[in-house]
Parts: sequence; structure tokens; C-alpha cells
Amino acid sequence: MDRPTTTLFMLMSVDGKISTGATDELDVDKDFPKIEGVKEGLNQYYEIEQTTDLWSFNTGRVQAKMGVNEKEMPAKTPVSFVLLDNHHLTEYGVRYFCALSKQAVIITSNASHPAFSVDSDNLHIIFQEQHSLPEALKRLKNECGCNRLTIQSGGTINGLFLREKLFDYVDIVVAPILIGGKDTPTLIDGRSLVSDNELSGLGVLKLIDCTVLRNSYIRLRYEVVN
Repeated sequence: MDRPTTTLFMLMSVDGKISTGATDELDVDKDFPKIEGVKEGLNQYYEIEQTTDLWSFNTGRVQAKMGVNEKEMPAKTPVSFVLLDNHHLTEYGVRYFCALSKQAVIITSNASHPAFSVDSDNLHIIFQEQHSLPEALKRLKNECGCNRLTIQSGGTINGLFLREKLFDYVDIVVAPILIGGKDTPTLIDGRSLVSDNELSGLGVLKLIDCTVLRNSYIRLRYEVVN
């Protein structure tokens, strides 16, 4: 395969929500630890997260929401981070990921992105005049040596991965909560299908494993077969 093997790894509610609401102020990482009946088993998700691939894909928007543009510089980890970003990361945010990552990769179509001002041996920039996830993943493998990649981005970008047939596996931890709200981000967002001619864009899954975790959490692992 001319791109990394990919796994979508997310924490979601029983109704498929990956946030607690429709604004950036609401977030599962911030809010789930406050909720009785949910907080008790939350650590299991983070323990599983520690076993995922050593290459992690996310977006600058999600990371800016988590405060990387203001956080203290972190200690180095063995994980390499790939960030799709045009304008959410500041120069400080890019330096944060260079400090955190074994390799830090920025995928951008912004020729003035702050990453171009950062001089770091472990920073690699994939510039595209027009975003193309398939081409970016090819370059990620060929130029950076990434063979396995865990996807932890938002619902809209997850939707692009789905429509481009770029998911190989899905690994979901389901929290025992219903959130609701038509504007609350879900596991897969983006443009809805509008005709049966588009049904080829669906992702058909084969169950690999279903594990009942503590405190009413479950883990579902699938292979994407179509």
C-alpha cells in the first residue's frame, strides 16, 4: 500500500457524539471528568490511547481548542504528530509540537503558515496548494517513514477520510452517556449523501472485537471492508 495503514480511534457517546455540545467551550476531555456515572470509567480510554500507533493525526483546530498555543512547553515523547492546519496554530503552537514529537508534520495549503518560520530538525511541512488527503498520506509514508497512523481528528475531517476510502480500521471506546443535539459533532460529519448513486461512499465494517470494559464502557474494533 502506498500510504500508511490507518485506524480511526475515538471516544464517543452511545449516540455517536464526540463532543458534549456545539461550541468550542464544550469538550469531552473537559466535561466527562465532571459527570457522575461517566467519570468513573474514563481512565480506560486514556489507557487504551497509550497503546495506539506511534504516529498520530489530528488538526490544528482541535489542538488550538485544547490550548497548545498557550501551554508550557512539553517533554519529548516517542510519538510523531501529524497536524492538518491552515490558520489555527501559532508559531508557538508549532514549536510546542516540535518539542513534544519525535517527528512533527504540518500539512497545510497556507503558504504563510507560521510553521515556515520555525527552524527545527524534526519539523516536516507538507505544502499543498489544494488539500488532498490521499496525496498527503502518500507523502507522509514516502518522505517521513510513517507506516501506521492513528486518526484522532474531528468529525468533518473524519468524513473526508471516509469519502476518500482512507480508513482501514475503526477502534471506538463508547462512554455510557447520551448527549444529543443535531449540531453537536459526531464521529463522522461533513456533507451528507443525497442520492443512492453516492452509496459507494459508505464505510462497511467487519467486527473484529467487542470488549466490555468497567463502569459500563465498551470498546468496539472493526476492519473497514468497503
